[in-house]
Amino acid sequence: MAQKIRYGILGFGNFAERIIAPAIQASPNSELIAIQKRSLTAAQEKARAFQVPLAFDSAEQLVHHPEIDAVFSVSAVVRHAQDTIAAALAGKHVIVEKPMAMNAAEAERMVNICRSRNVKLMVGHMVRLSPLIERMKEYIHSGLIGKVEFVKAEYMYDARLSLRRWMWDKRIAGGGAAFDIGVHCLDTLRYLLDDEVVSVKSQLAPVPTETSTEQTSLMALTFSQGTPASVYCSFVSPFRRSIIEVIGQDGVLSAENFTSGNMTLPLKIVLGNNGMQSETREDLVPVPNLYEKEVTLFSESILNNTAVPVPGEEGLKNQRVLDEAMKA
Repeated sequence: MAQKIRYGILGFGNFAERIIAPAIQASPNSELIAIQKRSLTAAQEKARAFQVPLAFDSAEQLVHHPEIDAVFSVSAVVRHAQDTIAAALAGKHVIVEKPMAMNAAEAERMVNICRSRNVKLMVGHMVRLSPLIERMKEYIHSGLIGKVEFVKAEYMYDARLSLRRWMWDKRIAGGGAAFDIGVHCLDTLRYLLDDEVVSVKSQLAPVPTETSTEQTSLMALTFSQGTPASVYCSFVSPFRRSIIEVIGQDGVLSAENFTSGNMTLPLKIVLGNNGMQSETREDLVPVPNLYEKEVTLFSESILNNTAVPVPGEEGLKNQRVLDEAMKA
């Protein structure tokens, strides 16, 4: 195999143009050689713009091209399973954007087929690769803030401005705010606590129908070790904001913009003693481009035949929680 993993992008829309294609092209051990759009003319135009040699209007054609080693599925959620399975059957490794699938049954089939075909499957939960999140996790497990009593994450933005109009259609997106951004919060909390969710209660507004998704979601979670958690996310917001907070018996960790990369982010630490704040400080944590990092780590796992950072099994666990949340 070449020293660089050669990628094709399935579903080359606005997100792939702005984020995923530049990440692959910036990665030192990765190369973008193919893109797919529904229109061949449009795919060829974008391929020229990004100096990519191959363009397709069919996922099947792209995954069967002999020069492609791996695919990145950035399609609408309804296509994640079929893209992944087609790629796996063609012997290609797969990164699939979050949420992994429309439901847990699809996600489980993706995991099983990739395993049976001996191809690697990674889910695009790049937030858990952030040095900010790693620092929080180190503090939690060091005992700095004592026993964790509660964790919460919030993420909101104005999706009315988004070009991804399909996010409002449950038949294509699977879910609304809970699927699109709540899953990042859920995955990050699972990663921080090294624990799994055992109870899910949710409020979705408006109540989704067969054809429409919720705009706002509130999930109340309980982890197996008894830690309660909340995840609030919304598509209807005056501005973009994300925040994560871990409340322990001896202190609190919190970080805004925890989903962001390409910047230095402050991690706030507040410790208490005798019922009063005894120490407040901020760690400034440089965070790289997390999409470039996820591609680089995935390519590294292929080149060295090692475990991927966020395997499909992790996406499946998230999907099971989302399925429960959708029952509201």
